[in-house]
Amino acid sequence: MQNFINHIKKHVSLTADEIDILASYIKIKEFKKKEFLLEEGQVCKANYFVEHGLLRMFYFNNKGIEQITHFALENWWLADYMSFIMQLPGKFYIQAIEKSQVILIEYHKQEELFKQLPQLERYFRIMTQRAYAASQMRVKYHHDYSKEENYRSFVSLFPEFVQRIPQYMLASYLGLTPEYLSELRKKG
Repeated sequence: MQNFINHIKKHVSLTADEIDILASYIKIKEFKKKEFLLEEGQVCKANYFVEHGLLRMFYFNNKGIEQITHFALENWWLADYMSFIMQLPGKFYIQAIEKSQVILIEYHKQEELFKQLPQLERYFRIMTQRAYAASQMRVKYHHDYSKEENYRSFVSLFPEFVQRIPQYMLASYLGLTPEYLSELRKKG
């Protein structure tokens, strides 16, 4: 839980008593490699913080091909946010790529937690703004860059992902075929 507390404290202050309150609202859960946290059709009942490990979020497109939309490694949040916010069946899968330890804040406890620790609303606003900005940049790169430029940009911005993510998953995320990604890697 130390990564979690340290991450929050980078953005808002928490006293020892407030950390105890926060701890009473969270769950810590271990997931095995390839284990699902969420499957399509299920309601996303929690927001997931990666304490250790690596997660991915994906769906199957109309051709039945897996399309990865997000990755999350240590200190990143992940959820099917439409499902989480609306408490309706989701459209995505969330799966552990590696053995992972995840901190969960359940939907039904989040509002109560914000009342107890109002500074967490600021923390989550900051996290949401950063995630939205990253999403905007991803759309820009998708439209402005060639597939090769997009790959090179991703590798330079997120080298830790490239070392940990299987090639076929990276290809799916970037909208490439595994064969084309292999060619790009050979180019250096």
